[in-house]
Amino acid sequence: MNLKSKKRFWVGSLSGTALLLALGYGFYWHTSARFLQSTDDAYVGGDISAISTKVAGYIEEIAVKDNMSVKKGELLIRLDARDYLAAVTKAEGEVAAQQAALTDLAANRQLQKATIAGSAASLGAAQATTVKMARDSRRYNALAQTVAISAQVRENAAADYRHALAEESKALADKEVAERQLLVLDAREKQIHAALIQAQASLDMARLNLSYTEIRAPFDGVVGNRRAWSGSFVSSGMQLLALVPSHDLWIDANFKENQLANMRPGQHAKVEADVLPGRSFNGHVVSISPATGSKFSLLPAENATGNFTKIVQRVPVRIALEGEAATLGLLRPGLSVTVVVDEKSRP
Repeated sequence: MNLKSKKRFWVGSLSGTALLLALGYGFYWHTSARFLQSTDDAYVGGDISAISTKVAGYIEEIAVKDNMSVKKGELLIRLDARDYLAAVTKAEGEVAAQQAALTDLAANRQLQKATIAGSAASLGAAQATTVKMARDSRRYNALAQTVAISAQVRENAAADYRHALAEESKALADKEVAERQLLVLDAREKQIHAALIQAQASLDMARLNLSYTEIRAPFDGVVGNRRAWSGSFVSSGMQLLALVPSHDLWIDANFKENQLANMRPGQHAKVEADVLPGRSFNGHVVSISPATGSKFSLLPAENATGNFTKIVQRVPVRIALEGEAATLGLLRPGLSVTVVVDEKSRP
């Protein structure tokens, strides 16, 4: 084989190889690559919680350090609780006072019921006396007509009858007063019940404020950005530290608007982190933002101006990480990643 033949052979071989590669890539693009949408404008996210205090006070103890892992419910910071303990004691005293008032009122009610019973008995006796005196008066009047008794005896009987009527009226009035006093006790009982409810609410609030002096972890995570020091005074709402969740991490990937036509929730995604080159993680599309990222910025872009330059907008897409990737350790909130979504996959 001469030089010209060899040259012709190699050119043919290279041309064939290039054609095969082109056909192979064309087949790959037609069946797979054209369904893959990628972006490197993506970052790891997490529900980072800013831990703050609900009540004011001096920091008595800091139970955690920077970058320390904690479990849900573990103590983070304790404030000086003496003022709040005193408030609880005072509120307990108010509740006890109202409960004692109710007990005293119950005793007065029993006494008043006995008084009413006595008044009813006195009224019955007065009514019986009135009946007797009425009969005596009628009998003496009849005898006085026959001159069997003197006029003085008749007048004394009439006077006794009138006295009995007066005593009956007084007994009836005493009974009504005793019954009305029971109504007064009922109204006072309602007032004491209302005061007891208020005192109990004050006690509950005092106990709640006391519980706020112990700041505990709302979930499993890692402590970061600590701004609290022992002995310093903190006011209500002041941020003391940040707690980074140890699970349920996600990716916020910002895709160009021309990449979203066929993107749907549930599609498979592959994630590669800059911090771990050569290693990929699995995930899936959870949701697509209802607006572009620029519309949620502090100063949204205003394009209605004389000089307009079209800029391709990006839309945030939430990617849920799967498996160990969702646990804090391999990935951390804020890290840069590259995301590839396979639109060919289906939920």
